[in-house]
Amino acid sequence: MNEFPCKIIARIQTDLPEKFGIPRQSGLAKHLKGRIIAEPPYRDAAAFQGLEGYSHIWLIWLFSQNKNRETPSLTVRPPRLGGNKRVGVFATRSPYRPNPIGLSSVRLDRVSYDPALGPVLEVSGIDLADGTPILDIKPYLAYADSHPDAVCGFTDEVAYRRLQVDLPADLAAALPAELQAALTELLAEDPRPHYQNDPDRIYGMTFAGYAVKFLVNGDCLTVISMQKITS
Repeated sequence: MNEFPCKIIARIQTDLPEKFGIPRQSGLAKHLKGRIIAEPPYRDAAAFQGLEGYSHIWLIWLFSQNKNRETPSLTVRPPRLGGNKRVGVFATRSPYRPNPIGLSSVRLDRVSYDPALGPVLEVSGIDLADGTPILDIKPYLAYADSHPDAVCGFTDEVAYRRLQVDLPADLAAALPAELQAALTELLAEDPRPHYQNDPDRIYGMTFAGYAVKFLVNGDCLTVISMQKITS
């Protein structure tokens, strides 16, 4: 058997409707929040009973915004290596995989219950676009899932880099403090493709209903505009 059917058990609601700007790993933008809404017939409190006792969960999900590729690439160019060196796809967390499946460890902030939607999982530290289909939810087990002495391949050899973000106060005032923190974390991760390094190029992303535009010069990112998107 070369194919196996999967069921979508839930979808997540986030402030990121597009791929551009999403953190490359979960946990990097700790203030970035989402709400996981179960699909029928999984809107049953019994299915989530006991989950509130965990601080973190694993999400197994689909890269639903990827363009389909008939023949998956066996090598990719990781952003961590500057986008100019190829390694095997199975040595990376690239979204372009033989099966478009993602894996994220996120904080479970709260389990609430909505009369219409059933159990709602409020999570943070996410790296998923709005509407991403979720295939499974599992509790994070520190005694089994944490490996402090792990060796991490080429990622150990390249310094982790974050940008300094200049978010002018007059622009930041449009967002609540928590969303300001989340946006700053997202931008600090440098959402640009790593092969682009033009200080005069204006980049744009959508966050929390705003069109955010910015410039990057060296290690400094400056937000130059933030406009509310109207339908």
